Amino acid sequence: MIFRRRDRRPWWRIVAEFLWPRGGWGRAFIYVKHRLHRLPDPPERIARGIFAGVFTTFTPFYGVHFVVAGTIAWVLRGNIPAALLGTFFGNPLTYLPIGVVSLQTGHAILGRGRLHEDEISRSLGGKFLDAGGDLKNNVLAIFTDRQADWHGLGIFYDEVFLPYLIGGIVPGIVAGLAAYYLSLPVITAYQKRRRGALKAKWDAIKEKKAREKLAREADGDGKAD
Repeated sequence: MIFRRRDRRPWWRIVAEFLWPRGGWGRAFIYVKHRLHRLPDPPERIARGIFAGVFTTFTPFYGVHFVVAGTIAWVLRGNIPAALLGTFFGNPLTYLPIGVVSLQTGHAILGRGRLHEDEISRSLGGKFLDAGGDLKNNVLAIFTDRQADWHGLGIFYDEVFLPYLIGGIVPGIVAGLAAYYLSLPVITAYQKRRRGALKAKWDAIKEKKAREKLAREADGDGKAD
């Protein structure tokens, strides 16, 4: 296939590069920053897209963050590519603190008190595995004589998904607004500087062509004499 890698990476390298990309996360963030600066849209639309992307990272919809971010950006009339790039706010370095803040906030809003560290690790780890195991078993139950069991999925929804969904709204809005107001002046200044550089380059080209035209006209007048 055209887009298939020539050198197939082993699974351990795929996992390693997901956790720590080539060149490090600093290089990845610089790449995202340059891509955001070069998006062809007004700064306000790009900043709204960034808000949508950052806010989405505080939702429990792992695996479909691009879809959620693009939908929110479309509703807010923001830049959709900026929203997709904004989801890079959620990465292996930030998912744990984002999850902890969202879960703690959600349990507090639902009146369930504060979670202990062992409960948080179990919520983010073991309950994901329990739900995944139940989901796999229930899919197989459609085609085999296995019994469907929704116990793990029920616990996951009640103790993880619902608190995460509710609790991620407030910190998601705060982080999204911070990203919006931080990125808006930066993108505005960058686009102004870029337009100025392009205008200066275009003026230099026009000036060069004008000089060449005058030189040709002078050379033609000299030959006529």
